[in-house]
Amino acid sequence: MKAGESPGRPIPLAVGLTGGIGSGKTVVAKIFECLGVPVYYADNEAKRLMNEDPGLRSEIIGLFGEKAYSSTELNRKHISSIVFNDPGKLARLNALVHPVTIRDAEEWRKKQTTPYIIKEAALLFESGASKALDKVIGVSAPLELRIRRVMNRDLVTRDEVLKRIGSQMDEKEKMGLCDYVIVNDEVQFLVPQVLKFHQLHFLY
Repeated sequence: MKAGESPGRPIPLAVGLTGGIGSGKTVVAKIFECLGVPVYYADNEAKRLMNEDPGLRSEIIGLFGEKAYSSTELNRKHISSIVFNDPGKLARLNALVHPVTIRDAEEWRKKQTTPYIIKEAALLFESGASKALDKVIGVSAPLELRIRRVMNRDLVTRDEVLKRIGSQMDEKEKMGLCDYVIVNDEVQFLVPQVLKFHQLHFLY
């Protein structure tokens, strides 16, 4: 039996989709969905798991105290106020959340029936999730365009955006680790780039 197959049917190949803040990776993910490719949005699912997974909830409370949750929901304001000023606590939080999310994504993948699936995540390489993927697509965009997008989307200042970008992996380094790069610069069309990947690699 080949790698990636089960006794019943083949498990879809796992393709990562990543990019820095403001790159537009979610827009690219939506195009893949239009082609019938299932997409696992890791950041959204991580938020769900922090609320629903009992073991993860317990560990988060152990790290941040009882105020980590307000009723049944994660107290994001409380946690953000801590990790914003304590990189060590942020790293420990990520160390709790990432393995749970990776396991959840793998279970989700096994249930899909398409030739491949997309796992969309900002921290594919940083979290170690890329090790379990067959290929990784990077979404790249010019710095000034990324800054403008985030400022308009989140209604934040340029300095705030630059601080977020500065906390992420260098764009050039991240794209260099990817197998395929889609350029989202509002000059090159996105759909043909997605279709090229789809047709060349996994349309069978």
